[in-house]
Amino acid sequence: MPANQTPPPGGPLPVESAPVVTADGGPNRKTSRGETILIAMSVVASLSIARPVLLPVFLACMIGMTFKPFISWLATHRIHRAFSAAVLLLFVQAAVGVGFIELGGPVMQWVNTAPQHMTELRQRVQNIFPQIGNFSPAAAAVSNLGATEEEKRIEQRKTPTVELKENHGASAILNWTGTFLVALGETLVLSYLLLASGDLFLQKLVHAMPTMSDKKRAVEISREIQQNISHYLFSISLINLGLGVIVSAGLWLMGTPNPAMWGVLVTGLNFVPYFGPILGVTLLAAVGLLSFDTLWQAIIPPAWYLLLHLLEANLITPVLLGRRFTLNPVVIFVSLIFWTWLWGVPGALLSVPILVSVKVVCDWVPRLNYLSELLADEPTPLEQDKAP
Repeated sequence: MPANQTPPPGGPLPVESAPVVTADGGPNRKTSRGETILIAMSVVASLSIARPVLLPVFLACMIGMTFKPFISWLATHRIHRAFSAAVLLLFVQAAVGVGFIELGGPVMQWVNTAPQHMTELRQRVQNIFPQIGNFSPAAAAVSNLGATEEEKRIEQRKTPTVELKENHGASAILNWTGTFLVALGETLVLSYLLLASGDLFLQKLVHAMPTMSDKKRAVEISREIQQNISHYLFSISLINLGLGVIVSAGLWLMGTPNPAMWGVLVTGLNFVPYFGPILGVTLLAAVGLLSFDTLWQAIIPPAWYLLLHLLEANLITPVLLGRRFTLNPVVIFVSLIFWTWLWGVPGALLSVPILVSVKVVCDWVPRLNYLSELLADEPTPLEQDKAP
């Protein structure tokens, strides 16, 4: 109210509504749908362009949150975080190195003899299912039905021929190896810093909050998010590792060649939903056909893995993780396609952990609760009320 203006006897003057302004002085307005689409496209383009920088950061964050419960447990027993993080990462590197040395020979042998395996596999399938061998000649006969001899000769001349040319395969492999080693080094260093720092970022966040209530709320939200994500990643890693060990032991009892190699492969593939188990069953079916003479013996390895995977996905994982981390299958599938398209195989491995992290954050941010309901594989309260 101006200084020279006095309020009327009945009360103060009515206050005119002023437009809401933002921090930069401009009017506050809602983002339009077109602007939202442009922002989303910009974010996707930035993720794709910045992949060499962001991918090691994402992998290091996942590794750090996976092993953080173990480092925290050691810290309660007065073992310094920096020392325990260094020993843990050295142990993991040593285990991975020994695994590569032990399994590198069988893997390279399978890769080098892949054409021979494909020929042998085709012959085995044709011997077990003779009807399949007649399919290709029948298809060729149908395609050439009604064609004259001149048309057949023209079609044969159109058949493409394969020419072997010298390429730069060796230099490409060297460049890829160098890029991989650099990214691996960045991931390991950043993982160590995250594990050794402990709650440093949380302390920085609390210090930046203006009031005591904001500080308490920030501590609760941050710790809950970190504990939930760490619990999920640590639990799912142990589950997949146990699944690989049991599958490998079963393959060894069956007499399947290189059971340890297939157990490691199953452990890695089980981190990728849907496509990982399908690929694992397919590979073990091919291994069974190549390793055994009869059909019933050949189907035992893929059936063994499929049975264990169904038990793990429908019984063990829901019991250990609970409903809190149960996600919508449609959202999981879309996330898998998106991150695989964006970052390849590492994106496929990170798709579900990223989705779980987003859900945990949405659970604690009131404005994002609708996204949490969308990601969850459970009915909303309104849907529960409508249910009979």
